Amino acid sequence: MAGDTSYQLLIDLSRPVRCAIGRLGEFAFPAGRYVYTGSAKRGLDARIARHLRREKPLRWHIDYLLGAPGVRVVEVVRSRRGECTSNRAVRGRVLAVGFGASDCRAGCGAHLKYLG
Repeated sequence: MAGDTSYQLLIDLSRPVRCAIGRLGEFAFPAGRYVYTGSAKRGLDARIARHLRREKPLRWHIDYLLGAPGVRVVEVVRSRRGECTSNRAVRGRVLAVGFGASDCRAGCGAHLKYLG
């Protein structure tokens, strides 16, 4: 929708995943549901479509997780709220400090949260 600036990917891991996330290092993600919050100043539809593709260059932290076996996006929610505002509204646990938050200035800790 016009005016949307952030998005959230609702992600299911059908089984535990252990993977390297770029320069952040290797993390163990238990099976369950996660929410990833991202943003795009322009090209939001293209950014979301890129995340949903299986084949792509690994550029963002989320690319590494979404490329792992047993990981799938089950819903995409767009928002006019800022990325950090949307992220802080999600109750969940941070399992990978810094994930998706390289440019975060609000102290979110990570933009990927484990819901259980």
